[in-house]
Order: sequence, then C-alpha cells, then structure tokens
Amino acid sequence: MNGEFADKTVVITGAAQGIGRAYAEEISAQGGRVVLCDINLDAVTSTADELRARGLSATAHRVDVSSLEACKDFAAELEVTYGAVDGLVNNAAVFSSLTLKPFWEIDSAEWDLVMNVNVRGTWAMVTALLPLLEKSDACSVVNISSDAVWMGKPGYAHYVASKSAVYGMTHAMSKELGDKGIRVNSVSPGLVMTEVPRGTFTPAQRDSILASQALQRFAGTDDIVDVVTFLLSERSRWMTGQTLHVNGGSIHP
Repeated sequence: MNGEFADKTVVITGAAQGIGRAYAEEISAQGGRVVLCDINLDAVTSTADELRARGLSATAHRVDVSSLEACKDFAAELEVTYGAVDGLVNNAAVFSSLTLKPFWEIDSAEWDLVMNVNVRGTWAMVTALLPLLEKSDACSVVNISSDAVWMGKPGYAHYVASKSAVYGMTHAMSKELGDKGIRVNSVSPGLVMTEVPRGTFTPAQRDSILASQALQRFAGTDDIVDVVTFLLSERSRWMTGQTLHVNGGSIHP
C-alpha cells in the first residue's frame, strides 16, 4: 500500500479506543502495518478487525504495559512476525477512569496503578522493543505526555506527576538512544474531545481551559494525530528530545 508509512511497522499502545485508535486509523491508512496493544483484548481485537475490513494492515495484542515481562513476551512475538519496528507510540495511560479528588485522598493502590501504567509502561515498552527498534533504518518513538503538567490542574495529582515523568524520561531517552539512530520525542496535548467518557474534567474546568486558549474550540483527535504522525515520519528526521505542546495556544501559568 502506498503512503507515508508504507512498509513501516508501528506499535501503538492503548489503541483500543479514543485517540489511540485514531493514531492506528491514520497510520494504517497511510500504508503502515499497525500493531495495536491494549489491556482490553476484546476492544482492541474489534478495532483491528474493523481496520482489516477496510483493507488495512492491523493486528491486535493484549499487553499489560506495566509489566516488563509482558512487554518482553510481546517483543519476542513481534520479532518473529516483523523482525523490526519502525515506530512506537506510547499512548497507554490511566486517565479517563479517574475521578477528581484532592491528592491527600488518593489511595496508594490508585497512585501505584497510574504510575505503573503511565510511567513504567512507557519505560517497559521502549526497553522491551529496543532490539527491534535498533533494526529499523529510521526509527521514531513518540511518548504521549499531557499539558496537565503545565496547567497544574487540581484533582488528579498522580496523573500530573506521571505525565511529568514521561516528559523528563523522553528527554533522557533521546540522549541515550541518539547514537543508535532512534529519535524520541513527546507530545503534550491539551484537552482533546474523544468518544471515551471520563470524569476527569468538570464543566467549569472545561470552560476554563477553553478560555485560556488562543484558538477558541476544543481539539479533536485529528488535531493530535497529525502532530504524532509528523513526529513518526521522516519529515521530523532532525528532531529528537523535543516536546511539542499541542494545545490551541493555551496560556500556561
């Protein structure tokens, strides 16, 4: 298939729904072989089936990204099937299921879950796939951070802390992987509207975010997908260790 990602294999975590699914749709439409990972096997299988029904290349895998062992098992499977991985989008995160609460009311189990998926999951997936990423002629890793880091929004301090770690880890990874020819960048989205219900924003917070933006509309998935695919592509070949704020011109405090 022709397209910007023709003959490229791209792994996307958290790909069953929402913006992860949107990444998969665009990359596969541009000729890429998308490898969809999610903790929800039924949902990610349904997504991959729908893409294949359109004549696109997609496979579904249940992967608990918080487990390094699970990520290594997944990598071993990919090595047999594909041999190399050209792109990785670390999108899996605990967010939409959270409910707003002050940090002193977050229990340790919920704190650990957010950190294990959002932070350890990013590290574990890059670590496990590294031998396959090294085999690519032009490899790009895109980690998904969040503008919540700079907004300092109250009510989900564990999520904010986890995405702060992703931001820092991206810059550290880029320094360590540059001599291997692997680029690592991150995207820091503002509020993005998807079909996934969530309790992480009150109407007042949504209104406040919109009021802070230079562009007076909420972002859709396409607004973020276009930036992520740019970072995955050769068009960004001289970019690494960067964080792109995709937030409609939101003013940070």
